[in-house]
Amino acid sequence: MTIRNLDDLLAEGVSGRRVLVRADLNVPLDKQTGAITDDGRIRAVLPTLGALVSAGAKVVVCSHLGRPKGAPDPQFSLTPVAGRLGELLGAPVHFATDTVGESAQATVAALADGEVALLENLRFNKGETSKDDAERGAFADQLAALGDAYVDDAFGAVHRKHASVYDVPARLPHVAGRLVLREVEVLSTLTGSPERPYVVVLGGSKVSDKLAVIEALLPTVDRLLIGGGMCFTFLKAQGHEVGTSLLEKDMVETCRNLLERGAGKIMLPVDVVAADAFAPDAAHDVVPADGIPSHRVGLDIGPETVAGFAAALRTGARTIFWNGPMGVFEMAAFAGGTRGVAEAIAESEAFSVVGGGDSAAAVRSLGLDEKSFGHISTGGGASLEYLEGKTLPGIAALEN
Repeated sequence: MTIRNLDDLLAEGVSGRRVLVRADLNVPLDKQTGAITDDGRIRAVLPTLGALVSAGAKVVVCSHLGRPKGAPDPQFSLTPVAGRLGELLGAPVHFATDTVGESAQATVAALADGEVALLENLRFNKGETSKDDAERGAFADQLAALGDAYVDDAFGAVHRKHASVYDVPARLPHVAGRLVLREVEVLSTLTGSPERPYVVVLGGSKVSDKLAVIEALLPTVDRLLIGGGMCFTFLKAQGHEVGTSLLEKDMVETCRNLLERGAGKIMLPVDVVAADAFAPDAAHDVVPADGIPSHRVGLDIGPETVAGFAAALRTGARTIFWNGPMGVFEMAAFAGGTRGVAEAIAESEAFSVVGGGDSAAAVRSLGLDEKSFGHISTGGGASLEYLEGKTLPGIAALEN
């Protein structure tokens, strides 16, 4: 990757300099308490922040959280993130109650060498996500004024053409942080010459969300295992009834074509866990994939499917990419498929990449050892778009 990285910036010296770090601190919050339920993304940026703090930089962190509508919204405040970041860094994090206004300017101006400030949610400013270049650029000007150098360590946002990701690097000396560098290095191995057999596991809700990556991967993978809600559109394409399971009717013909092109590569469920309703306490049992009752909804892959997928992963793979849960893992009754596949990947000797998003959340929520996986990405959407071969605006901005 022809991009300057954090080590290049550190070699130049950052002591006393304001370093603006774009992080991805878009962590899930409990709707009732507002507490952080998974701090994985905060932990992921610690190596970059720690290196800058140790080198005496005045570190100014910025991030988005959720999808506010371009104006302040208390439910999307980064206040709890500031507290948790301080705990993990072992030092207080100064919090600005706005992004580029009086509080941000005063907070940054008061920083001592080796201290960290966190700005309020970037998306409280409509310029962050604006499609108008001038409006986005004006916000980027204000943001860039808070730093002397820029570090992008928000891989989960590099596929967005947003001010803090795309426009700020044009205004400041810029480098890739440790996390972004590692993400690109890992994903480059998957798009280059992965060790074979190369097995990809895709789950999640919709075929339409994964169609582009399936199209890109199908010619290069050795096996493609499909579970999650998206599998029911494929089963329908095979002529099976799927009851009240999630179904994209307009994608059935597309799935039929993919099955023809991927004959011998694509593995679909042979059994599923079907329930009376989409509820954690719904009556359920295992049924053949070609025998889902008309009144039931498929919420997980079944044990025979798990065994087949696990065999392909444990002994039939040298490289694995996994994106998307196999079922509604948030409900204990329908987490068996995701757990079984995750455990098989963890036990495999293959180099494994977990493609962010719900897959990464599942690894942590199911209590699995993260060190058992080769790499857990912080960017589900970004990792998929990278594998699709798309140009990611944030990466392009760093290359310029």
